[in-house]
Amino acid sequence: MRSPGLASRRLARAHRWPRRGAGEGRAQRRRACARGGREWLRGARSCRRGVEPQMEPPPGTAENSKLRHVEKDVLIPQIMRERAKELCSDKVQAFTKCCKETGFLMVVKCRQENTALKDCLVSYYTDPAFYEECKTEYLKQREEYRATGIKKKKQKLPSNV
Repeated sequence: MRSPGLASRRLARAHRWPRRGAGEGRAQRRRACARGGREWLRGARSCRRGVEPQMEPPPGTAENSKLRHVEKDVLIPQIMRERAKELCSDKVQAFTKCCKETGFLMVVKCRQENTALKDCLVSYYTDPAFYEECKTEYLKQREEYRATGIKKKKQKLPSNV
């Protein structure tokens, strides 16, 4: 069988979606930089406000303690969940034991354990002092990571805790 010729390849290319040229997008970005009073850096993909490089604030300053949305909404609540599970470990173990014993009927027979576990966890999740405690713990971890570049290894808990 014969391979497709040059004409068929050209025809196949002609039916593709039109592609935006690299220069068109770059020119639009340059104009946007100029409108915002910023300078376009040659060879870069973005613009910035001055020529001098911006220095990172020293550790411990107020600006350094600002939190991004992912930190507020994901990372700190993750620490809260882990610590709440540790603090409610007796209720977690009771619920796990009940579920293992009853099998498929756990939805009906383990309601008391489930509500006790939920109440314990929700009490920690809604406590503003607990949130602040976890926030300061996260800020310490972030500060340590920024200083050393080494992430703190999390201690794995057994699944039934």
